[in-house]
Amino acid sequence: MPVSEVVLVTDSTADIPQETRERLGIEMVPLQVLFGEESYLDHVTLSPAQFYERLKAFGGMPKTSQPSPAEFLSVYERIVAEGKSVVSVHLSSAFSGTYQSAVLAESMLEGKGRVTVIDSRSASYGYGMMVVKAAEMARQGAKHDEIVAEIGRLRKEMRLYFLVDTLEYLQRGGRIGKAAALFGTLLNIKPILTIGDDGVIYPVDKVRGQKRAFARIAELIETDFGTGPIELLIVDTPGDTEVADELTEMLKSRFDVRRFHRSEVGSVIGAHAGPGTVGLFVLPAGTA
Repeated sequence: MPVSEVVLVTDSTADIPQETRERLGIEMVPLQVLFGEESYLDHVTLSPAQFYERLKAFGGMPKTSQPSPAEFLSVYERIVAEGKSVVSVHLSSAFSGTYQSAVLAESMLEGKGRVTVIDSRSASYGYGMMVVKAAEMARQGAKHDEIVAEIGRLRKEMRLYFLVDTLEYLQRGGRIGKAAALFGTLLNIKPILTIGDDGVIYPVDKVRGQKRAFARIAELIETDFGTGPIELLIVDTPGDTEVADELTEMLKSRFDVRRFHRSEVGSVIGAHAGPGTVGLFVLPAGTA
């Protein structure tokens, strides 16, 4: 296997499992989760399962804190000192200042190495999967520009839909974007949300009941991808897997799912979307 000349850097909101990061040499800079005065490092000192248990007992809204530019800079400096370049992919800039911290860190290098910082305009393992695919390319000897172009293609082709138990968390955290219009109409209504090309949350539709929500999601996938083979990723929160299980079963029975992935919504995304969140990310199966 060729020696990788490019290192992928991301943050903890990509929700990439530790074993995957270690296998592919992906560098991860964690965000912080704060329960009152108690501070934890996402995916380092606080696992998703621990977070949701802590959330139940806390009785309030946890806060999150982005990494500083200095934290990114130390990672970038170490990598470029080894003669490698960096592709750094991060949570949508509409949700967090993490991307901007990475951009500032890149400017602080003052041209000492090559770093490309990318706004995923997405969240959770939806963009984590992009990072994983890019790291696999790097391991196969792909060049810096090839990897950046592939991430751009994946970002353009991927579709995201998600369901939340309540909009309360998104509302309190100020991350609700264009979905705010849904308030006042939520009696027995299941809002189907997405993240637009600008990285902002938008309502796709609002339907009454879970089964209708599932059927509507299937219609949306069929509109976007037809009956061709797809790659499907479903994320959910630990301890609330029933909805994701049912959605997975329905989609597998209806579509030609060539590749399937299942992952967990981590602490930072969970702090803003809430327990019971289910997200699905879809790509054409031909995407490498």
